[in-house]
Amino acid sequence: MKMKYKKIPGTDVEVSEISLGTWVFGGALWGGSNEDECLGAVAAAADCGINLIDTAPFYGYGKSEKIVGKAIKGKRNQFVIATKCGLVGRGKDVTYNLTPESMRKELEESLRTLNVNCIDIYQCHWPDPNTPIEETLLALENFKKEGKIRFIGVSNFCAELLEEASEFAEINLLQSPYSLLNRSIEEEILPMARKRDVGVITYGSLGGGILSGKYQSESVFAKADVRKFFYDYYSGEAFKETKELLAVLEGFGHPLNQSAINWVRQQEGVISTIVGCRNAKQVQSNAHAITWELTPEQFASIEKYFTLEEEDHVGA
Repeated sequence: MKMKYKKIPGTDVEVSEISLGTWVFGGALWGGSNEDECLGAVAAAADCGINLIDTAPFYGYGKSEKIVGKAIKGKRNQFVIATKCGLVGRGKDVTYNLTPESMRKELEESLRTLNVNCIDIYQCHWPDPNTPIEETLLALENFKKEGKIRFIGVSNFCAELLEEASEFAEINLLQSPYSLLNRSIEEEILPMARKRDVGVITYGSLGGGILSGKYQSESVFAKADVRKFFYDYYSGEAFKETKELLAVLEGFGHPLNQSAINWVRQQEGVISTIVGCRNAKQVQSNAHAITWELTPEQFASIEKYFTLEEEDHVGA
């Protein structure tokens, strides 16, 4: 297996088309995690040629970054590390804070936790409606000048905010949710990213895991589990529709997770597809999506499903 890479727009830095998401490493909101398995997942990612690792201080309130830092020790140059800022607090007390002072504090803490001198991609995790976007972006530019970050990214920004933010700094990357179950970025966000030459990194590519096909029946999760409130595909009508979609993918003769990953990976403007993994086996299975691609006929089959689904809803 040979990994494929794409350049971050405006740079000579290449990132793997499939990247490792580490939200689950934090344990919180995901029913816990095993550190040894997480370390094994990073090692497997490196073996598969995956060089982009995405994390955030919010993931387990520092636990994810700590594990990533431990995993890359002694081999920092093998990886492009992306982390975030802007979600501050714990539990119900989490707030959006992209003020320069708060960002500075988060940056310094992430550098210590990851045990690195510079973060490759530093991203605003979510927009902060209470802080002028100009202040936020100028702070990020200052971090670049200081050599503490290399590239600026934003996450969960709408098209309008992305365009506004681009007036104040060079934004290289946009991280957005994108999957067969969530295509909302297609109407405005993807076109804006292409217009601004901003590379798109997608998350939620497997819909919280449901597009892997491992959930054969409706599932109930704890109230604090992210699969209960963030990826709401596991019960009711949403689960039924997901099963119908998976039946289409099953006809392709490839693992379901790989079909779902490739549908995202092959979209114009997407430079890397983040996939969360708990262990080395999952990493290896996801990475093997790179060995094949969906055909035009398979893309057409997927679009036919969505067309029929939309017609059913209109007629209901």
